[in-house]
Amino acid sequence: MFTLNDKTAVITGAAKGIGQAIARLFARQGADVHIIDQDADTGAKTADELSAEGYSAWFHKADVANQKQVLELFGNIFESKKQLNILVNNAGIAAIGKLEDTAEEDFDRIMAVNVKGVYNCSLAAIEQMKKSGGGVILNMCSVAAMIGIPDRLAYSTSKGAIFAMTCSIARDYLDQNIRCNAISPARVHTPFVDGYLKQHYPGKENEMFDQLSKTQPIGRMGEPEEIASLALYLCSDEAAFITGSNYPIDGGFTTLKV
Repeated sequence: MFTLNDKTAVITGAAKGIGQAIARLFARQGADVHIIDQDADTGAKTADELSAEGYSAWFHKADVANQKQVLELFGNIFESKKQLNILVNNAGIAAIGKLEDTAEEDFDRIMAVNVKGVYNCSLAAIEQMKKSGGGVILNMCSVAAMIGIPDRLAYSTSKGAIFAMTCSIARDYLDQNIRCNAISPARVHTPFVDGYLKQHYPGKENEMFDQLSKTQPIGRMGEPEEIASLALYLCSDEAAFITGSNYPIDGGFTTLKV
């Protein structure tokens, strides 16, 4: 079960964190994995490590907000593999601030990567998936799309758009055998979290990490590998009956928080 043999998968923002965990798991489950990221050093290292272990992985440096670049890259991947079966839209950036603290340029930057990036990659993938006889698009959403989180206006807005886009794509491409779903994590322990704590709470990293962990009723942050396991299921043939759905993976954050 849950094998991805003979599947070609593209994963954006996969140089580190959740995307990297998904790329590693998908490769180990048999997929030909294409990692897209702006971080060339870490992205190439991830692909090289997987290749050294005997798996199929390639790295491509690209800006998901640049449509011309994305369309060309996806066309090249399809030309080389003759199919595109899975797209995981994981690339995203964060911003802190309520409405009056959010500068226009920061809002535009969040929308360009988190929303337009998903639009660009999904647009590119749809054309190739039609030629492949179908496929799966999985979007990384967030609990911020469903629950008001303080000081996250731009980020929450972008993730709300991703949830709506997921439903729209799922509806529009039912007849083409293309499924589209979303995952909504709460806090996950990634390098971003460590960098955030180091920048904003120097000397108090452990204290703040514990405090943030306890915002999940389960009492800890998620691990990237746990998100990857859910992504694997939703992109596998075992999930063939699932489309247009959003799956919270949040330690009880959206349903049990007091």
